[in-house]
Amino acid sequence: MMNEARKIQNALISVFYKDGLEPIVIALNRLGITIYSTGGTQDFIEKLGINVIAVESLTGYPSILGGRVKTLHPKVFGGILARRSNEQDQKEVQQYEIPFFDLVIVDLYPFEETVKSTTDEKKIIEKIDIGGVSLIRAAAKNFNDTLIIADKNDFKNLIHILDEQKGESSIEQRKEFASRAFNITSHYDGLIFNYFDANHSAFKSSVQHGKVLRYGENPHQKGVFYGNLDEIFVQLNGKELSYNNLLDIDAALNLITDFEEPTVAVIKHNNACGIASRDTIFEAWKDALAGDPVSAFGGIIASNKHIDSTTAAEIDRIFFEVIIAPSYDEKAIEILKTKKNRIILQQRSSLPKNKLFRSILNGVVEQDRDAVVLGENNLTCVTTKAATPQEITDMLFADKIVKHTKSNTIVLAKNKQLIGIGCGQTSRVDALKQAIEKAHAFNFDLHGAVMSSDAFFPFPDCVEIAGNEGIKSVIQPGGSIKDDASVKYCNEHEIAMYFTGIRHFKH
Repeated sequence: MMNEARKIQNALISVFYKDGLEPIVIALNRLGITIYSTGGTQDFIEKLGINVIAVESLTGYPSILGGRVKTLHPKVFGGILARRSNEQDQKEVQQYEIPFFDLVIVDLYPFEETVKSTTDEKKIIEKIDIGGVSLIRAAAKNFNDTLIIADKNDFKNLIHILDEQKGESSIEQRKEFASRAFNITSHYDGLIFNYFDANHSAFKSSVQHGKVLRYGENPHQKGVFYGNLDEIFVQLNGKELSYNNLLDIDAALNLITDFEEPTVAVIKHNNACGIASRDTIFEAWKDALAGDPVSAFGGIIASNKHIDSTTAAEIDRIFFEVIIAPSYDEKAIEILKTKKNRIILQQRSSLPKNKLFRSILNGVVEQDRDAVVLGENNLTCVTTKAATPQEITDMLFADKIVKHTKSNTIVLAKNKQLIGIGCGQTSRVDALKQAIEKAHAFNFDLHGAVMSSDAFFPFPDCVEIAGNEGIKSVIQPGGSIKDDASVKYCNEHEIAMYFTGIRHFKH
């Protein structure tokens, strides 16, 4: 009995969105299925010239409280929850003249959309669905006998059941639709809770659809992405995005959106290996690549401005995995598409500046996104010597890069170009030495360059090393109990140093 097919005889329909409903109702009518409905859905069906029984006539109660109570009645829920194979259920259904509901088509009030469109609490509260959630959960619970359709995207599948299977559903189909229904109601409840949970008393995050990736960080690891990439960008070309692609794209977009003037960044393993700001994207690309043309091979390229065909032709000269920009010339796209697997993304929006989540141990940590972008008014000169206007510009440029680079990190910059970077080091001295080595490897002159650190200097060793290389301006958070030692060295060697009061750790 548990695995037998069920033929639809009675259907209950109550939906907020009517698009796509007409062919469903016509198919139900063609099969002689009795339709029950209420409110606007009932009006919609009647206008099609199709007979429909009002739920009010079944329950003996009208819709009350401004529509808040319509279907919350034993004759409705009894018909949904009654077990066909249970003798006592059969007796009670007959006793109270309750029709079996073999099909329930219900969606939910648009709570999420309302929260996005208004701050009016009264309007938001009225879009918290009560009856709809209850109907969906009841039908999904009784999937052995009842088919639940809780998403208009499943109308196509329902049409198949009605037309090809003559209104008869299998237990496998009903269980699959039940699973989808519980996904919808749990997601809905999570949205409502998060709206009310101003104090973050619990962690609830829900994404309704997951995309299985080719694999995770390595081929022996499984990977799934939960989210809607279409909100962030449209893919114009290339193979499917991988787990590592997504990590690099996330790093690239977080970095590039901090810059206003034409800027290009090259990302490798979540860190910038080249970045420059110039008057044009063409110039920015050339100087970003010059920062480390070796590491750029196979990397991610991100631009915050339109990419023209001339720039695309230059970019096409190297091998890279992904390119991201807000727009492209048609000719530029043609050039970049010459490599069929090359991923071309057109950015639609910036990443949301809200919360970050990370799984650790047996739980999750949540934090605010590091949205701080420093300006000149955030800098405090702590040395006798002040920096030049160009050095201040370069320090602010370098601080943006430091913020998005794995700690410990040191960034060396000159004329709004990354010329040396040390990242992910256990020692700040090692990070500086790595940055200097990078700069020397690509023949950059460090005289007049600036140095930025993600955290304070506990000893004056870093400013000593930097000073010996000709670096004359330093930007750092400050806050060490030995700040005076670094300040003293800078004063003695005519180095300008600025404190920000903002630490940019990234682990």
